[in-house]
Amino acid sequence: MRVYLVGAGPGDPDLLTVKALRLLQTADVVVYDRLVSPEILSLVPTGVTRIAVGKMPGHHCVPQENINELLASLAAPGRVVVRLKGGDPYIFGRGSEEALYLLRRGVGFEVVPGITAAAACSAYAGIPLTHRGLARGVRFVTGHFKDNETLALDWDGLADPETTLVVYMGLAHARQIGERLIAAGLPADTPAAAVQEGTTPRQRRVVSTLGELAAAAEAAGLSSPVILVIGRVVELADALNWFGSDPVSALPKVSHRAVH
Repeated sequence: MRVYLVGAGPGDPDLLTVKALRLLQTADVVVYDRLVSPEILSLVPTGVTRIAVGKMPGHHCVPQENINELLASLAAPGRVVVRLKGGDPYIFGRGSEEALYLLRRGVGFEVVPGITAAAACSAYAGIPLTHRGLARGVRFVTGHFKDNETLALDWDGLADPETTLVVYMGLAHARQIGERLIAAGLPADTPAAAVQEGTTPRQRRVVSTLGELAAAAEAAGLSSPVILVIGRVVELADALNWFGSDPVSALPKVSHRAVH
């Protein structure tokens, strides 16, 4: 018996892996998070047991410990149990915590990677994470710590103008993140963007600067789930904005506006 820890990707069902889709269509039970899009849930056949264990910002519908126990209790010979997680199970998805618990309980598991939000949502927002002459590397960090702990990040290390910084779950702390990065030496006029529900028909983005991003996202009424992308690559957001808009012929530039 085993549990499949499956990455659902960022929301667009066309971005599911072939293996993820196969497991969804042969599952007996699907245990899913809030970030799994309704479009992907619609691919689960009628009659399959669905169990929602989603977490809202600041409110955990089902504690992680209970999710772990649930997965172990559902595992049975011949039963296909799919633990469906937004993005990739091992990138800020607690998939490894669930895998370790299953291992301790003697339950087999298999990990099916998914496209993580940083790669997909940035691409759908017209932002390449790397670009020659603009970014030599990428860093992924979380903007939300367990039990609302203080954001104790390496601000000096993150304030690198040669690196693209992607912040998961960073909307609630966007102002603090901007202030700390600027205090660590990253220029306030560094291009920055916020992308809400990337890759879905509900995608919205705000393109601004590090110093103004929090205010711009608030003015636009963005709401979770949102990723923040900070770095010079955001300069390309208008020129490469292909999703849900007409091609842009203007030269790359930093703008301060919401795009619906």
